[in-house]
Amino acid sequence: MKSADLYARRFQPRILKQAILCSAPTGTTPLRSTLLKLLACFVLIPGLAPGFLYGSEAPGSATPAVPDRLSMALPAELIAAVGIESNVYIDNAVLCLNPANYAFDVVCPKGRQYAERWTWTPTEADVGAIPFELIVRDESNQIVSRGSMSIKVVAANTATKQERSLLLIGDSLTHASIYAKQLLNLSNQNGHTPLTLVGSHRPIADAAEIRHEGYGGWTAHRFATHFTGTAREGEYAKRGSPFLYKQPDDSLKLDFPQYCKDVNEGKFPDAVTIFLGPNDIFSYTDENLENGIEFMLTHYDQLIAMVRAASPTTRIGVMLPVPGAASQDAFGKDYGTGQTRWQYKRNQHKLVQAMLKRYQGRQSEQIQVIGTHLNLDAVHNYPTATVPPNAQSEEKIVRQNNGVHPAESGYRQIGDSVYAWLISE
Repeated sequence: MKSADLYARRFQPRILKQAILCSAPTGTTPLRSTLLKLLACFVLIPGLAPGFLYGSEAPGSATPAVPDRLSMALPAELIAAVGIESNVYIDNAVLCLNPANYAFDVVCPKGRQYAERWTWTPTEADVGAIPFELIVRDESNQIVSRGSMSIKVVAANTATKQERSLLLIGDSLTHASIYAKQLLNLSNQNGHTPLTLVGSHRPIADAAEIRHEGYGGWTAHRFATHFTGTAREGEYAKRGSPFLYKQPDDSLKLDFPQYCKDVNEGKFPDAVTIFLGPNDIFSYTDENLENGIEFMLTHYDQLIAMVRAASPTTRIGVMLPVPGAASQDAFGKDYGTGQTRWQYKRNQHKLVQAMLKRYQGRQSEQIQVIGTHLNLDAVHNYPTATVPPNAQSEEKIVRQNNGVHPAESGYRQIGDSVYAWLISE
C-alpha cells in the first residue's frame, strides 16, 4: 500500500469521529444538519469546510489540548530543500530523560519513521507544504505530548541563480567553519544559488572564501558589549566585538553600517544568521536558568536590532541551538564532573523553547527561526574514540568524546538546515 493511502486511512477514523461530534455549517437547518452528520459517517462530503470534517485534527489545524509532559519544541515551519535529506530526530524535539519509556508516532504523508528519527529527501514534485504531527504516548497508551508543524519544501535549483551574500555570527560551532564550507559546497553545485560569505574572521588560512564572525567561547553578551579596540587583530579570544565601535563622545555603539564598510565595501549582506547558546547557558542550573536565558536573549535582541535598524531588507535567521552529544561519556571526557549531559540538554531545550516563543512568527520583520536543533544526529554525528572500558580490560569500546561540538558529519547537517532556509525566500 502506498504511503499516501496509509496516511489517508490513518486520518479517516478521526474524520468520521469528529464529523459526528462537530456542529454543522452556519445556516444549516436541523434536518439538513442531521443528514450531513449521518452522511459524514460514510463519505467525505465535497465542499464542506475542513473543520467540519476533520474537527480539530485536520492536517495543519490545531490539535486538541493535552498535557505537554515532554515540553515539545517544534517550530511552526520546518524548511526542507529538494534533494537534501531532512530529519526530525525525535529526542531533539522533546525533553525526557529516557525516550525509550515512550511511544512516538509521526503522522505525515511523506517520509519514513525510524526508531530515532523521521527522515525524508523531497523531490521537485514535492515543492509546497505538507503537515507533520508528532504524538507521544506513555505505557498506558495515553497521549502525554503532541505537536505539529508545516514542512515547507523549496526548490534548490532556482531559476534566477541570483548570487546571495550571508554573514554567519556564532561561537565555536561557527568558528569550526565546517557548516560554512557545507553552505558553499551546496551553493556551488550545478544549478544552485551562488553564495558569498561575509566576515572578517578567516580561521582557515588557505580558504579565503570561508569567512564569518564565529569565535570559540563567545556569547551574545560578548558580541553586544565587549570592546577592546582590536576587533580584527591578534588572538581571536582576546578581540573585542567586530560590531562595536567607539563614538566621538567615547560611548560605544553596535554599528552595523560601519562594520559593513570595513569588511564588505559598505554593502549589507542579503542574510545574517546568529548561532549562539552553548556558552551562554552551559553552566546554569534549574534554579537560575530562566534568568540566564533572559540575560542571553536581551543581548541577542541587541544583535538583531543592530542589523534590522541598518538594513530592513536583510533576512535574519535565528538558528535554534543544537543538542549536545547523546552520551554522558562525551561530557565526562570534556568536563570531568563539571556538567552532566542531562542538565545541558535541559538548558539547551529550554533555550530553544524560549527562542521559539520570542522569535517565531516575525516573518514580517524578516526574522525567522531555523530548525537546526531537529536535523542533527546526536548519537552518530558526534566525535568518538575507541578505548578500553577500564584499565584491566583488553576489550575495546566506542565512546563519544566531545560534548557540544559535532563531528564533521553533524556540522554538515547543520549546513543543510541553513541552506534550506537561505534559498526559501
